[in-house]
This record gives sequence, C-alpha cells and structure tokens, in this order.
Amino acid sequence: MRVGIQEFTSDFRGFVFSDSNLGARLFGNFKSNRYQYNAVYFNMLEKDANSELNQINFNQIAFRDQRVYIANLYRQDTFVKGYTMQVSTLYNDDQPSVFINTDLLQTRPSRLGDSIPHHVQAGYFGLNGDGHFGRLNVTNSFYQVIGRDSFNGLAGRPVRINSQMGAVEFSVDKDYFRYRLAGFYASGDGKPTDGTATGFDSIVDHPNFAGGEFSFWNQQEIRLGQTGAELVGENSLLPALRSNKIQGQANFVNPGLGLGNAGVDVDVTPKLRATLNYNYLRFMQTEPLDLPLLKDNIHHEIGHDLGIGFVYRPLLSENIILTVGASGLKPGRGFNDIYSSNCNGVQQGCGSNTPTLFSTFVKVKFQY
Repeated sequence: MRVGIQEFTSDFRGFVFSDSNLGARLFGNFKSNRYQYNAVYFNMLEKDANSELNQINFNQIAFRDQRVYIANLYRQDTFVKGYTMQVSTLYNDDQPSVFINTDLLQTRPSRLGDSIPHHVQAGYFGLNGDGHFGRLNVTNSFYQVIGRDSFNGLAGRPVRINSQMGAVEFSVDKDYFRYRLAGFYASGDGKPTDGTATGFDSIVDHPNFAGGEFSFWNQQEIRLGQTGAELVGENSLLPALRSNKIQGQANFVNPGLGLGNAGVDVDVTPKLRATLNYNYLRFMQTEPLDLPLLKDNIHHEIGHDLGIGFVYRPLLSENIILTVGASGLKPGRGFNDIYSSNCNGVQQGCGSNTPTLFSTFVKVKFQY
C-alpha cells in the first residue's frame, strides 16, 4: 500500500489517466509475477494554472471536489511470450463546483454554452495490450465510456454518456531503426443537442503516442477563440472543448478525432535517439464546432503534422535527459474554417487562411 502524492498511469500509453496527485494505491502480484494488479483512489488536488503543479501548502490542502477510482489487472505472456494484456476500469466522480484560476479565468463550469455547475459521472472500461509477436511490436487500446452529465453546457441539457476510443501501433526493429505505423480514433458527437453525449474525453490524459511531445497537435494547447474553451489541451490528442485540461471538467459533447501516424526512431548512438514523426488528423464530427462558433459545415480535415526530435542521455541513465524538438502543423480545410474570418476579403488580411504553425523546444530533466 502506498499513500500520498504519487504518480500513476492507468494504461500503457496514458490515454485516460496519467497524473501525479494525492491518493492511495494498493498493488501487488501473484502467480510468480505473471499477474500484477492495482486498486487506486485519488482525491484530486487543484493545480496551478501556469506551472500545473499541485496547489498545496502547510495551511490548507486545495481539493477540487473530484474523486477518481481505478482498478486494473495485467497478465504477461498472453497468447505468446512477450505480449502483455491489461483490463482496466476507471470511474470519474467530478462534483459541481465553481473555480476561477490565478489568471482570473473561469474554468469550472466551462463558459462554453450555458455555464451552469454540473456533476460528471463517467465509467471507463478498457482492454489494452503491449508487447511483441515475433519481430512485430504491437500496442493496442480500446475504451468504452458510459455515465451521465447532470448538465452539459454545449448541449444545454442533462446528457447520457456513451463514447469510445481505439488506438493501435505496429512497429518493426531493423538494426538501429524502429519503423512505426499507428492509428487513433476517438468518437465524436454528431448531434450535440440531443440527450446522448457520444464524444470521447479522458480524465487527465498524457498520451505517449503518435509522436508524443514531437507532435505539434499533441504538444501545444490550441484555444478556441471567444468561447473560453480549448480546441485541444497541452499534452493531449483529444479535441474535447474543455475549459482547461487540468482544471476543467470532462466534456463528452465534442468533435472526436481520427489520426493516422507514421514515424521512425533511430538509435544514433547508445546516448542519442532521433525521432521523425508524421500525423494526418481529422475531426470525426464537426457539429459540436458549428454550434458555438455559429458557422455552417466546418470541414473535417485538421491538417498535416510533422515533427523531429532528439533525446540525449549523457550518463546512459535516466538521471539527466536533454530533449530537443521542432514540429509544425499545416492546417487543413477544417482548421482554416475555424480560424479564418467571416468576411468577403475587402479589408487587408480579412478572410486569409491560417498559416503553417511551428513550435520548437529544449527541455532538460534531472532525476535522482
């Protein structure tokens, strides 16, 4: 049993929950370590809007009226030796609350649509796998979510939650190269004002998938203008239309995502790894974007995402890690529909398309 602020990732790639927070974890193994299990409870702390660190001091502990329950079971050498399967269940109990962060922005309830405090209750049922079949490396994940939201601001009414997510990655190692192909699907909501929310959203995701930090779409927070919502949050794949990934509540009325990925990882030296990554991205449904933006027939194509990065470990260990990356997003028709002006182009710059977006970063991590 481990009690206290601790880091936990609920599946192999962090699709639904990956966070460091206050909780209690019961874990162990049996059958000569072929099976491992976790039972986890988190009483979630508020996080600082800018540093994303837990807000805690000696005078008070800032709870955010959200509780997360997780149970999972791993079985090694399933089907073949070297492939591990996992079944995972999670429950997100996010109570009604009002919160204005240190930047004086209201993050709960969301200002998208009708801003009314509401209660999100969502249960996740997942089947995940990671390992290899001979020389073929495989990672796969599927989640079904059911539950209810007592009042979804975009739908303007209480909704039942029924959404899905699927992901798969295949890779092959040859000498110093690993070649990757992957796909990701998160269901969208084609009828945002009915009583069923079919867009997939996570609890707190941080996916190491489809390029991870070397993907512009995954790495950057992209805000949705004049709505108080994110199109996509930082370190997330999901266009969930939340007010904020770390302070806002899950929103299951969203456009969803379809992603195709190709990439290659190169072990240049034992200390240096290089990554080249490409993603093609599309919205599954665009009606949740048409409604708040007062636009008609936003297209599905988000665009093309290309990234390159290097990871350097000077000590051949995890104690010091230097990461350098650059990525860009070439907007597609749907992205241009969202961020271009509604005008006839009479004024200078009016109606022009969104330019290609770029990002570069350097990160140093020390761990002892």
